[in-house]
Amino acid sequence: MALAYIEPRFKLYLRFGEPARTHQLDRWRRCAVFLPGAMFCRIRWQANDYGTIRWQLMVMQACTPLDAAQRIPGVQPGARLLLHAEGEMQVRAVLERIDAIEALGIAPVRVSPAYWRTLANRLAARLPLPEYTAERHAAWLTARALP
Repeated sequence: MALAYIEPRFKLYLRFGEPARTHQLDRWRRCAVFLPGAMFCRIRWQANDYGTIRWQLMVMQACTPLDAAQRIPGVQPGARLLLHAEGEMQVRAVLERIDAIEALGIAPVRVSPAYWRTLANRLAARLPLPEYTAERHAAWLTARALP
């Protein structure tokens, strides 16, 4: 996955995620490599002379070579898109949820993929976003441990 930083115009960075490797391509660009199944969040921010022109947040899951993957610019060969937020209001709302998850002591990479999909659907429907609770997380961990 491509990451970049050109101050003060462009930032493409990870909000959360644990890359297996990171390659520094040049002064402004890096490439992060994720293992199959790893979850990560990428934020894209762009500005021009008059201020911010784009806010974008994507929560994705790296796929195995045999999985169906979506083609996402800057993500090779692709990933499973769990959540896509576009615009300042949506991105801020999702960032608040991520901060709340971290306040519970839960790493966002360990959160249920179904929760990220639920957030995406609620954003699309313009409904209130649900909280991620310790009980929901415990249920996810229990269900994942079952054969």
